[in-house]
Amino acid sequence: MAASSVASPLCTWLVAACMSVTCDGDCSTRPSMLSSSKRRPKCAARRRLPSKCSSFSADFQKGLNSAFSGSSIQGLMSSCLAFEPCDEYYSSKGLSSLGSNGLSSLFGSKTGTTSRRQRRFHGAAHSGETMAVAVQPTEERTKQKKPTTRQRRVVVTGMSVVSPLGHDSDVFYNNLLEGVSGISEIEAFDCTQFPTRIGGEIKSFSTDGWVAPKFSRRMDKFMLYMLTAGKKALADGGITEDVMEQIDKAKCGVLIGSAMGGMKVFNDAIEALRVSYKKMNPFCVPFATTNMGSAMLAMDLGWMGPNYSISTACATSNFCILNSANHIIRGEADIMLCGGSDSVMIPIGLGGFVACRALSQRNSDPTKASRPWDINRDGFVMGEGAGVLLLEELEHAKKRGATIYAEFLGGSFTCDAYHMTEPHPDGAGVILCIEKALAQSGVSREDVNYINAHATSTPAGDLKEYNALIHCFGQNPELRVNSTKSMIGHLLGAAGAVEAVAAVQAIRTGWIHPNINLENPDEGVDTKLLVGPKKERLDVKVALSNSFGFGGHNSSVLFAPYK
Repeated sequence: MAASSVASPLCTWLVAACMSVTCDGDCSTRPSMLSSSKRRPKCAARRRLPSKCSSFSADFQKGLNSAFSGSSIQGLMSSCLAFEPCDEYYSSKGLSSLGSNGLSSLFGSKTGTTSRRQRRFHGAAHSGETMAVAVQPTEERTKQKKPTTRQRRVVVTGMSVVSPLGHDSDVFYNNLLEGVSGISEIEAFDCTQFPTRIGGEIKSFSTDGWVAPKFSRRMDKFMLYMLTAGKKALADGGITEDVMEQIDKAKCGVLIGSAMGGMKVFNDAIEALRVSYKKMNPFCVPFATTNMGSAMLAMDLGWMGPNYSISTACATSNFCILNSANHIIRGEADIMLCGGSDSVMIPIGLGGFVACRALSQRNSDPTKASRPWDINRDGFVMGEGAGVLLLEELEHAKKRGATIYAEFLGGSFTCDAYHMTEPHPDGAGVILCIEKALAQSGVSREDVNYINAHATSTPAGDLKEYNALIHCFGQNPELRVNSTKSMIGHLLGAAGAVEAVAAVQAIRTGWIHPNINLENPDEGVDTKLLVGPKKERLDVKVALSNSFGFGGHNSSVLFAPYK
């Protein structure tokens, strides 16, 4: 920083000095650069540089241009001062502000003794004289250019889920391929008084070996799901204790978000407050905030890199994934745990979405309730869980011998700027988001042959997204589209990450999962684009995963096989 601040005024001074000072031996008096023209000595008319101090030339101008383009004092010296300064240089005060030590090092002195010329320089440091410099840069120096920086590539080296269809990414995906539904009647509380009594509920879950008992008793489920999935993703990525000792923890970060946060912890605190504040959980505030899951995971791992949470409703996970990748691309991190987690399977959570009139009421047949693009859909099915990806810089992953599942190509965000819960009528925000994602990642429309759609099973949302996909990819005969939510429901802030895991698994296995319950496609929906009731073989070139959220948040991320 200090060198950079010196370089620019130093070069400016050198130019002025060389233009204003004569090196003729009979000019005994030399004016300061700031002196008035009326005080010029008689010899000013003979302002010429002797052969030792050559006049301005094309080479000199090139040298100055090279110096000005540099960003450090070293660059300045190599461009402007790669020569032996003339005699007049040593009688100048120009660089005295740098100090004698700094000047000695700049001009090559490596000993404590001073030469005759250096002694002359120090003696004239306050004489008020300026200097002239002969500049003769070599042709090679003037042609040097800053090397281009290659963008860091981001790959997926680990992943994990906590879901209604299993807590292992392979078990989860095998159930998807078989068309198994994870929707059932809610058992966590009595919901007989609600018009909706079904959901993608996790029936059994254990934190043994993943979360300390003292925390598991007090934490909200969204944090327990997040911590467990995060640590399992590390294990899946081969981040053992030995590897942890080798990696730079200052370049490792956590960015796992939540749409709803710790609703149960906060609700329990309100109930306790009805009795007395003394009955409240002392951790109710930190354990209710959306950022604390990422923070607790980082504390557990000792990771000191980027750490925060993003909350953009049901688009949360994709926002976290893309921002994590950007941290790696910019060199701020080498490894990032990213994704989302949510659990609102409690009365206030169910009641809130019922009040929005957003949930399906197909209580008599839970497994048929989530039916994206089907004409008989009547709303989405609320689910719970977590999804976490381990993103890593490519060379870092190769160096430690990691298994690479897929490459993250890029993505984008936009906002509908239209309505709190309804998508834009013409899908403008979604189309813009997809087009920006393709442009940012350098992917052509023809290369995208698999889309894991947001498709929640709502009357308006499914068609708006479908029409946007037709607008962007309708000419691609190889395109296949499915919705993971048809089997697990809508996991809110965790949905995007769980669906990203499904997209990566499709790349790994060469199989894409079916759309279940698509019995009577809505008018205008071309079933040739949609995956049928059975799994299908597909050589995925590029996979696109969409997520949209209340507030008009749109997000798209792209994955491809690593090559």
